[in-house]
Amino acid sequence: MQPLKLTLALDMMGGDHGPRSTIPAALAAIDEFPELHLILCGDEAILTEQLKMHGISSHEQFSLKHCSQTVSMTDKPAYALRNKRDSSMRAAIDLVDSGAVQACVSAGNTGALIAIAHYVLKMLGGIERPALISTIPSIEGDPVYMLDLGATVNCDADTLFQFAVMGSVMAEEVIGIKQPRIALLNMGEEEIKGSDQIKRASMLLAQCNEINYVGYIEGNDIFSRKADVIVCDGFVGNVALKTCEGVAKLILRRFETSIKEQLSAQLLGWLLKPFIKNLSQAVNPDHYNGASLIGLRGIVVKSHGNATKDAFLSAIRQAVHEVERQVPAKIKHRLEHVLIDKA
Repeated sequence: MQPLKLTLALDMMGGDHGPRSTIPAALAAIDEFPELHLILCGDEAILTEQLKMHGISSHEQFSLKHCSQTVSMTDKPAYALRNKRDSSMRAAIDLVDSGAVQACVSAGNTGALIAIAHYVLKMLGGIERPALISTIPSIEGDPVYMLDLGATVNCDADTLFQFAVMGSVMAEEVIGIKQPRIALLNMGEEEIKGSDQIKRASMLLAQCNEINYVGYIEGNDIFSRKADVIVCDGFVGNVALKTCEGVAKLILRRFETSIKEQLSAQLLGWLLKPFIKNLSQAVNPDHYNGASLIGLRGIVVKSHGNATKDAFLSAIRQAVHEVERQVPAKIKHRLEHVLIDKA
């Protein structure tokens, strides 16, 4: 039997739902990707019991790696790094570092995941800090990449420049956009607006021939598709992302409430049911789940902490696509060209 081409490690214990979400997602993933092999990291007894509930005792596409510890959602990053060395999260990242797998996926504690991945995998040459990047929906329907979503709170101009390079590679290699448009998220489009670091980052990007920089973009244009990649620091990005998710839920719930309260609206709702379903899918965070921790010497995908089966499956898909496109190697290659260009 020939070895399977793709091998991923999954942190099965992370997130709010743990194996209740990760087991169904893992089983769906091996159905979707026949060439995929999964190493399920977690408490073997719990995982075995959960698998039996799905009528499975063993499968040629997955194996179990027992871990005696779990990183909780309240563990501080430094504590998890020092004291949770036999956790499912640490095991998944260690497997990436050893070369036993090509990527890992976790729905666990974001801060701990960043700290452990940074410590174990180290940064690519030319990259100072990691970034969380994910896609968000746009008015036109095509996704837009946004980074950083919370990995690096305070960013100087050089870090923002590096994020732009990595975001450009992701848009080209994973989505397939040629010469993606890069924009810096700012409080205005005018050159005089923004912090000194934002202005300097803008200058660096404008001078780089390897980047298709289109200038500043404001918060109300995040979904406008004026840019393919939106770059910001982790504080701004995290607040913006969660605000967007909250507004999406608000719109859908208000729409549903209005339909239930009025008879005429109920009839209209029935007629518009296919449209409402498509709208719900378009703004559902589960369909855009899977923030990649980029800049590392390995592929790490972060799923939402409250990830459902579909959301965790989406994160697994993201990891598969990044392995297939060899994203870290492409980022490294692009950086080498950019550094020569800057020199």
